[in-house]
Amino acid sequence: MKIGMIGAGNVSLAVARFALAQGHEVLLSNHSGPQRLGRAVDALGIGASGVTVAEAAQADMVMLAVPWLNVESSLSGLPDWGSRILIDATNPFIETHPKLVLADLDGRGASEIVAAFAPGARVVKAFNSITMEKFEAGPVHGDARRVLFVSGDDESAKTRVKNLIVSFGFAVADLGSLETGGRLQQAGGPLAGRDMLVIE
Repeated sequence: MKIGMIGAGNVSLAVARFALAQGHEVLLSNHSGPQRLGRAVDALGIGASGVTVAEAAQADMVMLAVPWLNVESSLSGLPDWGSRILIDATNPFIETHPKLVLADLDGRGASEIVAAFAPGARVVKAFNSITMEKFEAGPVHGDARRVLFVSGDDESAKTRVKNLIVSFGFAVADLGSLETGGRLQQAGGPLAGRDMLVIE
């Protein structure tokens, strides 16, 4: 499967490494263009390539992992998504240094806003609530398995994302709809940043 990455920061690179290990192709993109991605692509190795945002957005499954203030510009101007899956891995921080500051979303969930910027996409919230330090530590901790949360309104899209996560070795907890579940797991929600484990 081709997995497009809109954003080439720590989240995209961490997920890309797991995807490549499972034999997927990764299309990495950022706002600066593929010519600025050579070092990251070389580090990822075989199966990774640097492309434009528009090219990444045409992949079978696409992950959005950019700073919140770049969400609209990253998605603007792209063609209708045609029911392709868009994994929203963003969190609504408007500042991260020297402290974390959340955006005022006027009562909306972050993924609902993302969906409005991506007409035709089947948006699934995932990979946003776990710190990358814990994610990169791997799916197994002692005799337990790390849990990743998933939320979305399209059951078949959620199933595909859940299957991807399980193939990485993690456990999955389905939190329901994009509106309800997305708010639980986004930054500021009760499940944000938690390193949850399950003994299977």
